[in-house]
Amino acid sequence: MFNIDEIYTISDFLSLCNKTIEDNIPACWLQGEISNLSRPASGHWYFSLKDNRGQIRCALFRLNQRNIKFNPENGLEVLVRAAPTLYAARGDFQLIIQHVEPVGVGNLQLAFEQLKAKLKEEGLFDVQYKKPLPVDVNTIGVISSSNGAVIQDIIKVLNKRYPFAKVLLFDSVVQGEGSAEKLAYAIEAADQSGQCDVLIVARGGGSLEDLWAFNEEVLARAIFATKTPIVSAVGHETDTTIADFVADVRAPTPSAAAVLVTPDCLELLNKVHILNANLIQLSQQVLERYQSQLQQLSLSAPNLIRQLNLFSQRLDGLSVHLNYQMKTWVSLKQSKVGTLFEQLKQHSPRASIQHKQQLNTLVKIQLHSNIKRHISQNYNTLSGLHERLGQSIQYTLEWQKNMLANHTLGLNHLSPLGTLSRGYSITTDHNQVLQSSVDVKIGDSITTLLSDGKIYSQVEKIEKN
Repeated sequence: MFNIDEIYTISDFLSLCNKTIEDNIPACWLQGEISNLSRPASGHWYFSLKDNRGQIRCALFRLNQRNIKFNPENGLEVLVRAAPTLYAARGDFQLIIQHVEPVGVGNLQLAFEQLKAKLKEEGLFDVQYKKPLPVDVNTIGVISSSNGAVIQDIIKVLNKRYPFAKVLLFDSVVQGEGSAEKLAYAIEAADQSGQCDVLIVARGGGSLEDLWAFNEEVLARAIFATKTPIVSAVGHETDTTIADFVADVRAPTPSAAAVLVTPDCLELLNKVHILNANLIQLSQQVLERYQSQLQQLSLSAPNLIRQLNLFSQRLDGLSVHLNYQMKTWVSLKQSKVGTLFEQLKQHSPRASIQHKQQLNTLVKIQLHSNIKRHISQNYNTLSGLHERLGQSIQYTLEWQKNMLANHTLGLNHLSPLGTLSRGYSITTDHNQVLQSSVDVKIGDSITTLLSDGKIYSQVEKIEKN
């Protein structure tokens, strides 16, 4: 006969099983192959992890996907850290995935290769879409951080090489969460401003994690969509990013990017000197040719003195005109050199340094404000968690008290004393419980146990059922 107190409901039984699993099986690392991968609109990922002898259901919730850069696919061998549990709604044993990474290749490296293959198949790397760099450069747009050394290196190179170009900095963070979206926004703003002849996306060197913003799809598509020629100058010469493949030109360093987009002012001055020398040489050749023609005419027609004098007069006029043109040309070049010198003084680093100091002051103020705001937010969060913890402890104590009362009631139902209280008795012979009439004989002394005492008697008659 079964006891009604030993009957479980399905939900209670599953809850007991789940508690047993979670209390006795810790979170652990497992290796297997992904199969039956599904991604519903909720953003959670569900799949099976299998090997050649078995498989198990897995759930990877959206909040645990923040550090996963690659795209999971069926057939991919992965290493996961997971905690076992029982999904009561279906009665399924499953794993709750806490972390996942591919086997044999890093998380970021696999994500890099997957995005590279995807964009290459779409044609974002094709040469036919590459825009040539402009010959004449008046304004250069630089997308980088105002706090780094990159912008200073670019300005330093331009001051030496081509101080006539104007530099517009489109400030953006270049590392950390959300940096790819901010870089894409800065590129779009620089392209739509219409002020820049060429754009440089620049950042100093770092690890693959530090440069990851330049491997994001949103930044790659922003670079591809620009109408202004764009140069990618990310990291050191050995660093390669998705931005390098999409950009019109890749520079090994930010300083090299400044060299690529501008001519050398010394080369320009050298060309001016060469043109000046060629002009003087050409003038001398013309003068010598006219003098030679005059001598020949003088020899061939000695009687044409008037014509000779006329040519001589014309020659003098041409000589005066040539001297005037030479003086005018020299004066013009001197004026241009003076203008260039004034422009060079205007590009003094003093103003740039003052501007950077002001920017640093603003950034410092913003940093203090952000720190205070984060402290306040975390304090409020901590207070809420403290209150929830107290409520949870109170609820757990009440639940444990109820469970203890239920177990006490069940023990009372099963206790022999409870049976005696309902009018039953227990008979023993020499401290042995009598379970059959054959275990006792006439004349034996027996003891009857009641709820409120004992009765000692002697057997006089035995009747069997």
